[in-house]
Amino acid sequence: MRLLSFSTLFVIGTDTFLTAPLLPLLQREFGVSVSRSGWLVSAYALGYALFALIAGPISDRLDRRKVLLAGLVGFGVFTAACGCTWGFWSLFATRSLAGVAAAFVAPQIWASIPVTVPPKAIVKTMGYATAGLAIAQVVGIPIASFLSSMGWRIPFFVIAASSAVLWTILYKGFPNVAPAASGGRLFAPYAHVARSRPLLMSLIAYLLFQTGNFTALSFIGSWLAKDFGADQNAIGTAMIIIGLGNAVGSLTGSRLVARLGERRSLLFGIIALGAIYLGTAFVSNMWVAVIVLAVAMLVGGFLFPVLMSELQSHTDLARGTVSSLASAAMYAGATIGGAIGGYLLSRFTGYSGVAVFTVVAYAVSLGVYALGGAFKRDSE
Repeated sequence: MRLLSFSTLFVIGTDTFLTAPLLPLLQREFGVSVSRSGWLVSAYALGYALFALIAGPISDRLDRRKVLLAGLVGFGVFTAACGCTWGFWSLFATRSLAGVAAAFVAPQIWASIPVTVPPKAIVKTMGYATAGLAIAQVVGIPIASFLSSMGWRIPFFVIAASSAVLWTILYKGFPNVAPAASGGRLFAPYAHVARSRPLLMSLIAYLLFQTGNFTALSFIGSWLAKDFGADQNAIGTAMIIIGLGNAVGSLTGSRLVARLGERRSLLFGIIALGAIYLGTAFVSNMWVAVIVLAVAMLVGGFLFPVLMSELQSHTDLARGTVSSLASAAMYAGATIGGAIGGYLLSRFTGYSGVAVFTVVAYAVSLGVYALGGAFKRDSE
């Protein structure tokens, strides 16, 4: 299950980061402005975030294996269609549809792990899934840049072909995961979420955490360019180093979680992450900043599986819905962070404004987790 989870999230994650390095090519190809070309990145996130709210309840009524395989077929078809487009709006539409299909894939991994592996292996397996996303972030941009030298359509065709290979692997190896409940109204799982105060509080806390997280993450490159004069090559190298910290934390953090317990890991992880980001306000050297951020991402890689496990521990009946809501919360946090972070970076010295906002968001998130009872006992 670990390798299946890693492979699935790696392919989905690579596609998520695929468009960003292609924007200069796409801007020239379609004759659009820089600001308008940025919507090609948002198109995927928009499709994912909106349909994640529908995909969750559907997946809670069906065998997750069937939902996963069907979603991956759509993902491969629409990603290949991106390479066959002829204009800005046709690519926007196909990227949106690829995001819609991905919304039926990734949540099935998070929802299936707690019921397909032994309890002691849940966090470790989620760590492998997180590592798939982290490594995709590290290599996705270089892969897309290399393949785009042969034409901007090639990266989309390669990802589509990779999804076909992945479909075969999942078809042979992914187990059937029967729904915990069947029948009833489609959106009944949302009523279940609303009735569970601890689960609802955990989702709100997760949204607050991701808002602070993406406020810090979204403007790393802008900070390095603004304060240290870094060019694109230096920023690319820095992002690879920072991303590797995330991958290492995802793959090795489960041992520390096993020693501390999930309750303490959640508490100490968020506190440590806030302290590290606060330290960026006092950094005056670019490569010191990169090392500090790599350490932050290492802690984040250790923490993310704990956050997902904490959410899943509250329900047996609506795991798909909870996974989808978590994805929607993550993209909502990214949207809010993107809107706020640029203003903070431009109005305050260095990274201080961004760092303080991130720490405040983490602190409020911890308070909401506490109100929901997350620190009273370890998840079973």
